[in-house]
Amino acid sequence: MHLVLRPWRLSDLPNLLKYANNPNIAANMTNGFPHPYTKADGLKFIAFANQDDPVHIFAIEVDGEAVGGIGIHPQSDIHSKNGELGYWLAEPYWGRGIITQAIPLMVKFAFDTYPITRVFARPFGRNVASQRVLEKCGFKLEARLEKTIFKNNAFEDELIYSVKRDIP
Repeated sequence: MHLVLRPWRLSDLPNLLKYANNPNIAANMTNGFPHPYTKADGLKFIAFANQDDPVHIFAIEVDGEAVGGIGIHPQSDIHSKNGELGYWLAEPYWGRGIITQAIPLMVKFAFDTYPITRVFARPFGRNVASQRVLEKCGFKLEARLEKTIFKNNAFEDELIYSVKRDIP
């Protein structure tokens, strides 16, 4: 299996629609990741993902096919030394170690590209698979915030994981 992180392309739209239009993926994402996931949503997302320079939201390509996404979102103001990591992967590819390979690549990109000292991720409390992946990639649990997320008419815990670079 060959994994590449690269900018999203319009030619990825059919795969994006095929894989993102999944309630099991949307259930672990913010409400900005819609379900159902329409062609209009896909076009809007690809334009959004490519609007910044440098691009920091990438397609996860496996064997020539876009099967998920990963990005680093630099923060501002007093949080300017932080970047938030976000990712999703097509359900048929779960459990294959793909995200475990993608996260270190994204963290390296973040530290090489931005003047940040911390990359953090905020998985839902029930998303044990995402928590395990972050831990495998060297992230440490910083906090568990009880019932701070409201998704699909239910409260969820929010966990905060981070990895830090050495601060001079």
